[in-house]
Amino acid sequence: MRLRKATSTRSLLAALAAAIAATLLGALALVPSASAATLFGDDFEDGDTTGWSRSGGSWSVVTDGSRAYRQSGTGADARALAGAGWTGQSVQARVRPIAFNGTGRYAAVLARAQSTSAHYFLGVGDGGVVLGKRSGGGPVTLATAAATVTPGTWYTVRLEAFGTSLRGFVDGVEVVSAMDATYSSGRAGLAGYYASASFDDVLVTDVGGPSGPPVTPTVTPTVTPPPPGDCPTSGTPSGFASVNAWGQNGTTGGAGGPTVEVDTANELIMAIGQSGPLNVCVRGMIAVPAGMHNVASDKTIVGVGSGSGITGGGLNIGLPVDDAVTSPPANAVHNVIIRNLVFRGATDDSINVQMFSHHVWIDHNDLCCGYDGLLDIKRGSSYVTVSWNHAHQHTKNMLLGHSDGNAAQDVGRLMVTYHHNWFDRTPQRNPRVRFGEPVHVYNNYYVYNTDAGVACQANAGCLVEGNYFELVEEPVTNSYAGPSGRCVARDNVFVESGRPDCGGSVREARDFYAYTLDDPNSVKAAVTAGAGVGKIGA
Repeated sequence: MRLRKATSTRSLLAALAAAIAATLLGALALVPSASAATLFGDDFEDGDTTGWSRSGGSWSVVTDGSRAYRQSGTGADARALAGAGWTGQSVQARVRPIAFNGTGRYAAVLARAQSTSAHYFLGVGDGGVVLGKRSGGGPVTLATAAATVTPGTWYTVRLEAFGTSLRGFVDGVEVVSAMDATYSSGRAGLAGYYASASFDDVLVTDVGGPSGPPVTPTVTPTVTPPPPGDCPTSGTPSGFASVNAWGQNGTTGGAGGPTVEVDTANELIMAIGQSGPLNVCVRGMIAVPAGMHNVASDKTIVGVGSGSGITGGGLNIGLPVDDAVTSPPANAVHNVIIRNLVFRGATDDSINVQMFSHHVWIDHNDLCCGYDGLLDIKRGSSYVTVSWNHAHQHTKNMLLGHSDGNAAQDVGRLMVTYHHNWFDRTPQRNPRVRFGEPVHVYNNYYVYNTDAGVACQANAGCLVEGNYFELVEEPVTNSYAGPSGRCVARDNVFVESGRPDCGGSVREARDFYAYTLDDPNSVKAAVTAGAGVGKIGA
């Protein structure tokens, strides 16, 4: 799915108003807007490379987990450009180097590209990280940083160019910087300098990184891990996971079954996949094999303390994909609870809910730094509550409904509640919604989501209320991309953010369950203190 190719009309009007105000006030300082505009983005999911111009190499859209733009072969100085002649710009992409042809080679993002031979670049390569420029000839190094760059590994690479200041980030950490006045504007781009690489999730915004948004709060209370054998398996969800429907009265997970503690991958995979009610206590961080690992019905999977979870793979709640099935099968996975777990480095999704799975509660987890989605819910799944999770430092956050063409499975389903989650610097899919109604998004804290907050499309009906949006240009929209949806936004707080772009009517969540809406002004403090691991009962 192609994202926006240019700044929104609202952003242009806001910029014009700001310029007029600055002139009238005699302002001398020029600073980026506090609310980011998405200048350009492409995740290549539509397989289309229209708008990209190339020089050298062999560029094509391939499947590399999800669809990505690949430069194949190591025998060329290959570059691809897109976008317009922007001045201040932050260019970010996920970059997966594959192979290097000798030393001093790299895969890179480009900023202020005048042409394929005149630009700034930030590359990850066999020698570490390099910040430099091209000016008709070979690369000129401006700064370097020692780093181990492993072929086959995905890195989030961001190059910021504002004024004469250049800053380079890898996986959210600033590693190089320089001052240079050679180029004041230009396009964004990608490069494989005698290197093969895959590129995905290209995002260009008009504000920088850590100096722009507020500092992540550090008031998190200290949590002491419970002693051996102490596993918090009790708890009751609110929202759609509490509803009596589809033959299931609320979500109880492994209640009534035995409790087991696991600390190895084999123990975990066997426990979550066995039949019958079971409480699975995860102790410590468990490295599981790459891919998705199936969770059977009637399971509670919960971490012990604040440092237990899963790395290297993800959890799949649902039957294998079958497009011919258009109504909930009798054996659909149901009654699953996932709480208090840390998810890192998933090779696909961190959590995937699919194929009419129902009555699922995902609560108090810490999700970051995976490959595809952090939490995807799709293909007719319903009666799900996503609560008190901390999602951060990841582009594709939470997807609800996987495509615009899946109405047969999704219409009348995908009923999900998102409440008291911390969407912390997650650019998009917060969530991105198709078909579901009502999708209830309340009392969440959004901060520095540079693409969009709630995106409601494909005739979905989203009720968005009592949330706190900070530094979010498009907090709520029903015209994000593709067919439009319907959304109602009410009682939200907007701090240095845009305003909802909403229309249509949506069924009330109170038609299905009772809930109490917190004062939206208190949501930031409550969520930053209470979301994530080690907070159950805090």
